[in-house]
Amino acid sequence: MKFELLGTTPHSKARAGKIETAHGQIDTPIFMPVGTVGSVKGVHFKDLKEDIGAQIILGNTYHLYLRPGVDIIEKAGGLHRFNGWDRPILTDSGGFQVFSLGDIRKLSEEGAKFQSHIDGSRHLFTPESVIDIQRSIGADIIMAFDECTPGDADYDYAKKSLELTQRWLERCINRFAETESKYGYPQSLFPIVQGCIYPELRQKAAEHVASFDFDGYAIGGLSVGEKEEDMYEMIEVVNEILPENKPRYLMGVGTPVNILQAIDRGVDMFDCVMPTRNGRNGMLFTRNGIINIKNNKWRDDFSPIDPEGTSFVDHHYSKAYLRHLFSAKEMLGAQIGSMHNLAFYIWLVNEARNQILAGTFKTWKEQMVAQLGKRL
Repeated sequence: MKFELLGTTPHSKARAGKIETAHGQIDTPIFMPVGTVGSVKGVHFKDLKEDIGAQIILGNTYHLYLRPGVDIIEKAGGLHRFNGWDRPILTDSGGFQVFSLGDIRKLSEEGAKFQSHIDGSRHLFTPESVIDIQRSIGADIIMAFDECTPGDADYDYAKKSLELTQRWLERCINRFAETESKYGYPQSLFPIVQGCIYPELRQKAAEHVASFDFDGYAIGGLSVGEKEEDMYEMIEVVNEILPENKPRYLMGVGTPVNILQAIDRGVDMFDCVMPTRNGRNGMLFTRNGIINIKNNKWRDDFSPIDPEGTSFVDHHYSKAYLRHLFSAKEMLGAQIGSMHNLAFYIWLVNEARNQILAGTFKTWKEQMVAQLGKRL
């Protein structure tokens, strides 16, 4: 994997760049649709490519490990061949999913024991096994195994959690070094910076991962219950330390405003379930604010979903029609909502890139932040 920084912008840490992988180029800043079980929920890959413009998607190690299972993915020749997506894929480590299991998981030095949410069966993730699973899945970019610390954790818990994540990282590095890609192309390992909302811990974590020469770095454990101001502060602390010549990936964040604020602070890569999850429940993001399409006010509004939008969805479906689909509980409504939101998110990061390269990002970003949070 190669990363090239193509431009910066005045009065901001925002960057524009490109990542080269075996499965194609990724222009940054980039938003990556979440394909938890090997699919982006309710959206065809053809639409993701041609209308939405996705350059990379995510797969989830925890979910793919449980179903369909590593053996099936290996027999298919990796996730790219199994699901037919021929562009880059990133897999997370499963750490967040194990964290979210709460009472049905137990952490130790060895790893994380957990029960499947599907059938209650018991499993163990270790740093070594998580690398092995991601080798079998075959993503272009894979994550080191970590503990995702709760946003409200006290300092002592966060410190012990970070120390465990750091020990696990070194085991991940060793396993990655002693194994090879299974499908004839290279994979890149990203470590994850943890440390909760404590600047001292975040600084320590960033310095630790920066001491290793990775192709890129991830920032985890944010947007998990902490205040937005704390999230932005932690991004600033970490990005002061992470190398400027490598991509920075903020995991699981967030709203359009969160993304613009993080770009302003030097983040290059994003993912979040929000566009699809909110879209299939009737919440739509637009250039002028947020729409709850289920509201009665849209019953006879025949204007496009986003009059300023550029996607197929924006210009072929009206607010009134989409509201009707949701009222009728027609599955097409959830699909259109998901596609619209994904197209909007990807438009947002693409336009941010254009503004960075033009040197006008800061002014544009302030204008957009003022609009995006409005309820229409």
